[in-house]
Amino acid sequence: MSISIENKTRSYSKEEEKTFQKYLKKAMDLLISKDYVDDRIRTSGAEVSVDVRFVGTEGIRKLNAEHRGKDAVTDVLSFPVLDMTDGNLSSDLMPYDFSYSEKGKKILPIGDIVICPERARKQASEYGHSMDREMLFLAVHSLLHLLGFDHENGRDEELMFSKQEEIMVGIGLPRDPSAPERKMTSGKEEKTASSDEHPVGEMLPHCGYCALVGRPNVGKSTLLNTISGMKLAIVSHKPQTTRNNIQAIYNRDDAQVIFVDTPGIHKPQSKLSEFMVDSSFRAAKGADVVVLMADGRFSKPANVEIKAAEMAKKLKKPIILAVNKADAVTKESLLPLIANYSKIADFEAIVPISALKDDGVDELMNVIISYLPSQPRYFPIEEVTDQSEREISAELIREQILHYTNEEIPHGTAVEIDAFEEELKEDAVDSYDRSLIKIHASIICERDSHKSILLGKNGQMIKRIGTAARQNIEKMCDCKVFLDLHVKVRKDWKNRQVFLDEFGYTKKDD
Repeated sequence: MSISIENKTRSYSKEEEKTFQKYLKKAMDLLISKDYVDDRIRTSGAEVSVDVRFVGTEGIRKLNAEHRGKDAVTDVLSFPVLDMTDGNLSSDLMPYDFSYSEKGKKILPIGDIVICPERARKQASEYGHSMDREMLFLAVHSLLHLLGFDHENGRDEELMFSKQEEIMVGIGLPRDPSAPERKMTSGKEEKTASSDEHPVGEMLPHCGYCALVGRPNVGKSTLLNTISGMKLAIVSHKPQTTRNNIQAIYNRDDAQVIFVDTPGIHKPQSKLSEFMVDSSFRAAKGADVVVLMADGRFSKPANVEIKAAEMAKKLKKPIILAVNKADAVTKESLLPLIANYSKIADFEAIVPISALKDDGVDELMNVIISYLPSQPRYFPIEEVTDQSEREISAELIREQILHYTNEEIPHGTAVEIDAFEEELKEDAVDSYDRSLIKIHASIICERDSHKSILLGKNGQMIKRIGTAARQNIEKMCDCKVFLDLHVKVRKDWKNRQVFLDEFGYTKKDD
């Protein structure tokens, strides 16, 4: 049996995920061995596989709206691959029912399971049992659905429930006799958490701003995207990618963290660079806690990191050291790094992480939250960023410019959204029911030679940039996008305040 897990939510930890996978494999082995499951599955010579995805309340709400026509949050959804009824295949297995691994192993996928851990955690509390049992209860329930058992279509609900509980006992997670009995839960729905339920101003044990600072290209934007679960900040192998402070909002019942991804601290070379450095220091000044990100591959702090640590100390802010890219080095090599960095600041905590692989991020989150004050909620619970789709679209276009032009075009480009027009579906029920977004954008560069490179031979370069950017914008907006790009030359715009103001790079007064 093989299980593929994709975790799209920060509400379910890596340790919980490992325990879940261990129990789910036991459940699958036990279930497939039962005589009520078609023998053709066991004798197919293939390894049975299932894909499991953990999503947040908004993610499962969207799936419900798309596949069930219901704007609601449920605990679990099942998507069968095989045509089965009560454990029996409707027809013989065909070659197209199988897939093969890279090593040539024969695989039989039976379907996908989507679980909302936030909803499951709430139900575990309601029913008085562990989170492990609730998550496996939902998973086993879904496995039965994948095998053709369906209590919602007039079939025997008690029969399905008894099979489900039999598997739970078999894997060592029986129901506590003192806990209240429950009915099937896959149909249990609740409205999406709203501002009314978690209003701005609600007092929280932990709430505040966290500034991410450090040298350019250390991985701040990657960490922000990992924390938010969506692409808010552009990521490039080139330094100084981020230009504005970008906020990602992380919510849970007892905490709200507003992360500010700052431009890399560096020596200013232009008025634009001065704006970027000023933005970094301003973010740290207004934060409740500062996270200094270091690159685990370099054992000594750079001058800009020393300056950032001095700034945090001067502002009397708690500072945490996050050693990124720790997966690229040995644990032994981190010891001199920790010793050297400890000389520049009294860090509240030092946490090795890999922002790209999402290792150690949960631990870092817990440490950050522990240093936030008790104060009212700043943003509605459903918000994940203060950036508009228009602003993020401009950054996604700029990301592809950096990707496709490599070293030919330095960071002398800006993107200005000239028009952002939305067309709603005929049966739209709200402003997010869109069929098409039309975006007209201008790419600003400094020289005529840069314009030629951006356009490319016969317009091929601008077409590549536009296609890749459009695909990313469509993922964000969840609808079709028409993207029209034009290239304009503005001589030495990075040092001309009139252009910096026009493109949004304006220093703010304290």
